[in-house]
Amino acid sequence: MAFERNTQETYYDSIIKQGYSRRDFMKFATYIAAYMGLETTMIGQVAKSLETTFRIPVIWEHFQECTCCSESFIRSDHPIVSDIILDKISLDYTLTLMAASGHQAEAAKHATMEKHKGEYILCVEGSVPLGDDGNYCCIAGRSAKDILIEAAEGAKAIIAWGSCACNGCVQAAYPNPTKATPIHKIIKDKPIIKVPGCPPIGEVMAGIIVHLITFDRLPELDNIGRPKAFYAKRVHDSCYRRPYYDAGLFAESFDDQNAKEGYCLYKVGCRGPMTYNSCGTIRWNNGVSFPIQSGHGCIGCSEEDFWDNGPFYERLTGLAGFGIESSADTIGKVAAGVLAGGLAAHAIAANVTKRKELSDRIRRGKANEKKFES
Repeated sequence: MAFERNTQETYYDSIIKQGYSRRDFMKFATYIAAYMGLETTMIGQVAKSLETTFRIPVIWEHFQECTCCSESFIRSDHPIVSDIILDKISLDYTLTLMAASGHQAEAAKHATMEKHKGEYILCVEGSVPLGDDGNYCCIAGRSAKDILIEAAEGAKAIIAWGSCACNGCVQAAYPNPTKATPIHKIIKDKPIIKVPGCPPIGEVMAGIIVHLITFDRLPELDNIGRPKAFYAKRVHDSCYRRPYYDAGLFAESFDDQNAKEGYCLYKVGCRGPMTYNSCGTIRWNNGVSFPIQSGHGCIGCSEEDFWDNGPFYERLTGLAGFGIESSADTIGKVAAGVLAGGLAAHAIAANVTKRKELSDRIRRGKANEKKFES
């Protein structure tokens, strides 16, 4: 899908105007291309698009949430993400970050919606409560549902930030008293990019916006609407503790010796085997760590119903679709069996080799005796 450009300055013009150098700009292009999973040959295209692309208007709505998605975004590792892509250039409206408020803020939003109808991006943070006629979340006397429908009507595409907007998150947990509802169940006629997580990683959020700028289209999505570049693999697949899982070595409690040795946390409740996210590759806090590396199991915050899938500190057994990975006990037994079988096979092979070597020596000895006698 193509995005019409307005006559504002380009992203590059704004970046330079804010005091960044050409070198800073190219570092950012390289950085964000890597996070998007692009080959190095694509860095030039990212840079060129930022140099020549005019701003895409963005309206960012907040509903039933804790603002952790915005907090994650503005704390991204690279300053250009928060200072340029988010704050100084793209946002026409966001209650969290904009200086204006009240009637002034609403006037700015409606001006963007009218001037750029059909071309602006709508970002939504938070779920929409439908209970009690929407009275659980009202802004300026209007329900979140009414505000969402109005903002979505003229949007080119919608980005659902975080698990609240993607699947309802904790406020949708049983019995869901407010009837918290994700965006895709209300808006049916617009393309929606789901970026789940509680919160999503700031670099993931930046990468999606830069993808729209660079390629002028939505990123490739999986079957439930998540960008494949960031949600194609399970946390389990990129976890540095995975070899311990495969070997059947697990922490039995958070304070045992196995935990101190860095063994797999599956038995103490880690949901990495059922969670699709890039925490293990991009990580958090400037790429320093992620929950599993900090000693805590994954709680599956980017998956639907993670709050109702059982206690966080009990392992999930019988996971559908994961074969022998259905339980830690099974994988441990399989690993132990393979190890025992390997040792036995090695012993048998060693004995056969030794016997063959002994027989060869005896034959050579007899041959030498006959040669000597002759």
